Parts: sequence; structure tokens; C-alpha cells
Amino acid sequence: MNEIFFNIAGKVAIVTGGGGVLGGSISKHLIKAGCKVVVLDIREENVNNRVKELEEIGGKAIGFVSNVLDVEEMKLTRDKILNTWGSIDVLINAAGGNLPGATLTEEQTVFDMKIEDFEKVTNLNLNGTVYPCLVFGEAMANKGSGSIINVSSMATLSAITRVPGYSVAKSGIDIFTKWLAMEMGIKFGEKVRVNAISPGFFIGDQNRKVLINDDGSYTERSKKVLARTPMKRFGDINELNGMVHFLCSDAASFITGTIIPIDGGFSSFSGV
Repeated sequence: MNEIFFNIAGKVAIVTGGGGVLGGSISKHLIKAGCKVVVLDIREENVNNRVKELEEIGGKAIGFVSNVLDVEEMKLTRDKILNTWGSIDVLINAAGGNLPGATLTEEQTVFDMKIEDFEKVTNLNLNGTVYPCLVFGEAMANKGSGSIINVSSMATLSAITRVPGYSVAKSGIDIFTKWLAMEMGIKFGEKVRVNAISPGFFIGDQNRKVLINDDGSYTERSKKVLARTPMKRFGDINELNGMVHFLCSDAASFITGTIIPIDGGFSSFSGV
């Protein structure tokens, strides 16, 4: 295939949660690929630091303090982006993640979970993806082209212990991704696409304590994960960027409504 199909230079890409680890990795890749990147994050310091980092790489970046659960605030942000760069071509919903209070300990059962923690994690992960899709996706629908990439999880494919709220929210993202892909395709044209990536197990700040012991060795939970992962290792966060790049590009022009695992084979392995 001609390399022009993979060229995403000049596209305006919004990354929610762009100040975080996942959003930061994706943002840096997009900048290096020639995109103009809009960093959205609820933390002003993280926005400023990320924009500075992206500019030092040599790319064009702007940032806004924005709450993915505040629709009216995001509408104002959308208008600022359009006034600045005239277009929104890509939306990547990287905001989210599990919360400490919503992760059960080994000793707890689901009946020990605090409802307020369940509501926080489901609201952040599900509505924190749905709302940006509605706000920024409308700009794509109006111009008849664009790519939305949501972030799902292995927690949607089968039950993973201790994370009920996170599992429910990410499962909601899966069906919403398919639903929105259908809606966009039927009503707004074939060039508005919606997909999701489904990361396998990556060690980050949010899950480090449940995967790595204080002495640096793997926990029993890690050993179970690796036993179900044919590649026998955890992923590197940067290994998500290739699929993100592909889904942003014209090479993926006939791909919409998919949930694509990036998991070292975890989702395909029965364990036997």
C-alpha cells in the first residue's frame, strides 16, 4: 500500500487526558507524525507541561483545561479549537482509568464496595468518553469526516476480579463505540469513523501496586496475567501508538465500529 495512506500530517487531533501517561504517549507520537495536537486535561499543570513538551519536539500544540464530564465547557473548548485551527479531524478519548476506592482488595467482596466509588469510576470512564464524542464528534459530523478512537479494556471480554466499576464502564464504551459508528455512518457519511482500542496489560501508575511488589517482583496477579498472555510479557505503553496512527489514517478508511485488542494475545488464549 502506498505510504500516502498512512500519512496523518496536518490533521488536528484532540487527546483527552493528554496530560496523563497514555494520553501523553499518544500525543507525542501524533506530533512526530505531523499532527496538530490539542491537549485536554482537568489539571492545568499537566496541560502546560505537556504542551511545552510537544512544542519542544518541534510540533504544533495547544492545550485547554477541560473536564470531560462538563459538556458546556467542552463546547466552549470546541469553538476555541475551531477558531484556532479551523477543523477537528481526530478525537482520542484517553481520559479515564480506575480509581483506588473502586478497586476491591483481596479480602473484600463486591458487597464491601462503596456505591459512591462505583459511580465515580463509571461516570469518569463511560460518560467521560461519551460526552467528548458528542461534543467534538458533532464537528466531524458537520464536515463529513473524522476519526474517533475510544479506549476500551481487556476487562470487557471476561470477568476480571476486583474491578467491577471499571469493567462495567469499559463494557459500556464498547457498545457505545459500535452504536456511534453505526449512527455516524448512516446519517453523516462513510468518512466519519468510530473505533476503539482495547489495551492488554501495561504497568502504569494506576495498577503498579497490584502488579508489582515493593521488592520489584511480580505479584500473584501479575503471574496470572502473564500465564494467559502468549507473548509472556507486559506491554509497553508506546505499543498502542501504531494502531492509533493506523486508525487516524486513510489506510483504515473502511474500518469502523471495531474494538481492536492490543494485548499480546491475551484475548485469544483460552489458558490451555
